[in-house]
This record gives sequence, C-alpha cells and structure tokens, in this order.
Amino acid sequence: MTWSLMMPNDDVAELVRSLGVRVSREALLALIAHATTARLSPVQTFEELVAIAHRERAERNLAARAKAATLGTFKPLERFDWNHPRTIQRELVEELMTLDFVAKGHNVLLRGPSGVGKTMLAQNLGMLALQRGHTVRFTTLSAALADLLKQESLPALERRLRKYTAPSLLILDEIGYLPCSRQSADLLYNIISRRHESRSLVLTTNLPFKQWSTVFPGAACVSALIDRFVQHCHILDIDADSWRQKESLAMSEARPKPRPETAEPSAPAAAKKR
Repeated sequence: MTWSLMMPNDDVAELVRSLGVRVSREALLALIAHATTARLSPVQTFEELVAIAHRERAERNLAARAKAATLGTFKPLERFDWNHPRTIQRELVEELMTLDFVAKGHNVLLRGPSGVGKTMLAQNLGMLALQRGHTVRFTTLSAALADLLKQESLPALERRLRKYTAPSLLILDEIGYLPCSRQSADLLYNIISRRHESRSLVLTTNLPFKQWSTVFPGAACVSALIDRFVQHCHILDIDADSWRQKESLAMSEARPKPRPETAEPSAPAAAKKR
C-alpha cells in the first residue's frame, strides 16, 4: 500500500481507529489539528494520543457503571437553585459531597415534601461516588422490595439481597409514598442490618420517623430498623415548595397569550358600511 505524505486528516483519523485505538473520530481530528498548528514532535503527539485514549476509556467506564447503578438522568448540583428552598443546610450538603460519610460507612436521610430536590441530591451523591471508584446502586424502595418479593426460594432471595447489600453506596428513593407489607419491612430491616456500620445507605422520604409505622403497618421491626439506620446518620431536612410545580408555572406564564377574538359586525352594521 502506498502512503501519501499529504493524506487528508479524515483519512488519518480513520486509519488510526482501524488499528484498534479507541478514540473518537472528533478527538483524533482535534489532535491532528493541534499537533499541526503547535508543531508537536512525534513523541508529544503520541503522549497526547495516549492521554486522550485513557480519558475516553475512563468516561466510557463511568457511563457503563452509572448505567449499571441505574442512576438515570438528573440535574447536576451546579444547577441547583439554593435560593428556592425556605430551609436547607447548604453546609451539610457540601460536606456530604466530600463523601466522607461513605468512607465511614455512615448513612444519609434526605427529608422533605415532594419536588424539593431530594432525589436529585441523592443521584449527585451516587455519581460522585462512582467517580471516586465506589460501587453504587440506586432504586426506589418499592422497586427494590418488589424485586426481592418475587424471588421464589430462600437461596434465590439470598443471592438477590447481595444486589442491595454489597454496593459501597445504596440509595433507596421514595420511602413513604406507597404502603408496604410486614414482609417488606422485614426485607428492609435485613438490608439495613447487613449494611450497618460498614456500607452507606441514603434514604429519601417525605415522612418524619414517627410516621414510618404507617408505611409498614403492623410490622414489629420498624423501631429496630430506624434505630440502626439513625445510629450514624446525617439528616438533611428541606423545606420548600415543589420545584417541578414552579417550573411548570413558569413555562405556562411564558407561553404567548391567545389574542381575544374580534366579534364579527352585525348584519345591519355591515350593510351600512357597504
């Protein structure tokens, strides 16, 4: 094969990718342009290529781990409006974002009405933990319990429990939105007990602890469940109106108002004009 000294950049990029170098075409074209204008040496160009390959591999790995953790899509913390809540401990949020609580195996409770940002904050904690190399699992409480309750044997249940007991950080969203059975309460107690003082658990809820018994009516383990969870727990209370309702209202007000319809002139008036 004859090689041209003036091969187009697109062809060079495709040739590099054909060798198995897992770097995006756009990144390769940017590197070629930079190497040309900056007059990089061959060694410098290869160093840049290796750095880009490592960075893109890390990004792919993080995306795959985030998908496995079922974090979903969410607003980054940088877009959180700190002026919206009437009450929120910003200092505690910033402390939690250091992930010191994960290193210590402590728990976090995010509590407040619907639509105030509890889930978004929990998802940001999950993403930060993934970026630091921790294993993470995010799910609603109802989905986790439904997953466990459908197991048909004790060995199958034990295997599935590891899905919720093994990750460094487990996030259970929306405690209190749906009532649960006594068996569900026992499963949640099992998860909390196995993670106690070793792996961190983040819960989001709209209920104070004294009302948790209404979520698990008749369950005898609720007090013990709460006792273990709160022993090493950071509690963040958020008092605010629903952010989703605020955004919906803003969108409604931003829509152009329909013009009032002009009434058709009456028949006699129309005749006079003629």
